[in-house]
Amino acid sequence: MTKVRILLVEPKDDFAQPIIKVLEQSGYRVIHVRTGRSALLEANAAITLVSSNLPDMCVREFVHCHNKKSGIGVAIAIVEQNQGMLAAETMKAGATDYLLRPFESSQLVSLLRRVEVVGKPIANLVAESWRSKQVLQLAHRAACTKASVLITGESGTGKEVLARYVHQHSSRADGPFVAVNCAAIPESMLEAVLFGHVKGAFTGATQSQSGKFEEAEQGTLFLDEIGEMSPSVQAKLLRVLQEREVERVGSHKAVQLDIRVIAATNKDLREEVKHGRFREDLYYRLDVLPLHWPPLRDRSEDILPISQFFINKYQDGSQCQLSHDARAALCQYHWPGNIRELENVIQRALVMRHGDYITAQDLMLPVDIPCSIQDSLPTHTMGHVEIKKQAEYQYILEQLRHFGGNRTKTANALGVTTRALRYKLAAMREQGIDLQSALGSAA
Repeated sequence: MTKVRILLVEPKDDFAQPIIKVLEQSGYRVIHVRTGRSALLEANAAITLVSSNLPDMCVREFVHCHNKKSGIGVAIAIVEQNQGMLAAETMKAGATDYLLRPFESSQLVSLLRRVEVVGKPIANLVAESWRSKQVLQLAHRAACTKASVLITGESGTGKEVLARYVHQHSSRADGPFVAVNCAAIPESMLEAVLFGHVKGAFTGATQSQSGKFEEAEQGTLFLDEIGEMSPSVQAKLLRVLQEREVERVGSHKAVQLDIRVIAATNKDLREEVKHGRFREDLYYRLDVLPLHWPPLRDRSEDILPISQFFINKYQDGSQCQLSHDARAALCQYHWPGNIRELENVIQRALVMRHGDYITAQDLMLPVDIPCSIQDSLPTHTMGHVEIKKQAEYQYILEQLRHFGGNRTKTANALGVTTRALRYKLAAMREQGIDLQSALGSAA
């Protein structure tokens, strides 16, 4: 079996030699260099261990340059005990993880094993960018605990996929994974769906029924879009999480629970708490281990691998590839609908293509925005973020016009939920965009 290659960047031999000994005894192949610049010339290392005491460059600069190289592994920083701030800044620069020196040999080996697990192919999850790998590293840490997890991120980023990853790498992997979309179930039914009910508890309850909490026994319950949950159900959910027992609707008999709860939302729950729309005590009960899934535009290295994943998933047995212009178009687009939108685009392109290659034209991504739509947008000096936001708004308006103002069809084309589209339209109105003028009576 081929040994995993570790690149150790450590200028001091008295620090490097004990690390090399531990790594080689653990079955790794080690390449030792003493400067950051010489390390950047190395290739094909699965993991790079880099000291914070480089003689020629800052460790943050090294990590940034390291991650700009293509086809390389992850970077782990080794920092001194009094360099906690530097460790945090290095993580922001793109390090997958860090070690505080001095550390035990077991800590080093345990971290490397965990990084190896994260680096292996995962069903239905593509993570090539350093941001994605960093999130998976944190998710793997969370999986090793029993604590509740709160996953945040824009609509369509793949929060349920990340939740499944946590479940599959936890001690509950052999148990059920039960997913509930809190926004898709009417408020009047959500309580019964979650907690179950007894016969006669309400009109139509002709027999007793277990709820999702009981179905997830010895496994994981995933509560998606938890920010949409009503205050009354929030209160009951808090009690279940505190007591680890549930009472079915219409019953006073408690059922003991052995489950893990993972919640997800595309809202800022801190803001929801501030405005009284989400219980503060429930927020802190859920937000024990927070994970944030970045939008696709912030992990552009994932775009082409995810595109290929969907091509492999949906093509009808024939071999199909992305043309050069299609690859460029995919990477330049801003993806307001994130991975859900990308999936829709690839499915459509597979239908529209005329040969073995998907072209940029087959993708049908927006290029030219009608002048009437552009005129409806406020004009002022904008930075990069504002420009991207306005481009997103332009595309939404274009799709709305294409579908005659039909929200459902527009949301499907964008790869977002109708609720997410309503939020976008409300935000556009707040920015001063006149939807009536842009779309006529359809708006």
